[in-house]
Amino acid sequence: MALDAHFRPLTDWLGPRTETRKEGRFKARWYQTLNLLKYELDKLDASRIVIQIEDPLAIKAMRKDGSFVKGGDNKFTPSKPGVILSFESPKGNISMPCDAYDYWEDNIRAIALALEALRAVDRYGVTRGNEQYRGWAKLEAPGAKNGKMDRDAAIRFLNGLIGAPMGPAMTKEGIADVCRILRIKHHPDRGGSHETFVTIGEAERVLCG
Repeated sequence: MALDAHFRPLTDWLGPRTETRKEGRFKARWYQTLNLLKYELDKLDASRIVIQIEDPLAIKAMRKDGSFVKGGDNKFTPSKPGVILSFESPKGNISMPCDAYDYWEDNIRAIALALEALRAVDRYGVTRGNEQYRGWAKLEAPGAKNGKMDRDAAIRFLNGLIGAPMGPAMTKEGIADVCRILRIKHHPDRGGSHETFVTIGEAERVLCG
């Protein structure tokens, strides 16, 4: 059975880029990656699966089920390797970006293998509260309307990260300093969530832009 996912263009890469990418050494074919990804997502009872692909040539050559129109495996454009896998599950709403490898197929393969490794942590009983998935949890801004953040939502979001309310008289410079500290704390390279990191930037834009 095909992977029940929506493949969409990724037009804007948000957050930090991988500065030095790796050459993918995965031997698997594309259909094998899809099969592994489907298996791991099924194990998580995942739904509303969305795979965003930065390379526009890949989206153009892909059928709705993820297979290629002309068949075979295609590498396409190495300058646009970013992918983001998003889904809902009992583990939480997850968003996993990857641009660590030169080609987008290898980045999807890496995400599939990461899901396999995260599930192994559950299998060995090391965690009790899905801690290993928290770094990829989607964090919705409270009060956001139609996917857009307003000032009230931005303030509540930042207050939630700080753990205390910001003063009503705080200047734009003060808010920018708070956001800078939060970005450092929640940077993905430090184990933070990609979604949280990106949303901090959006909150700063709304309040200081």
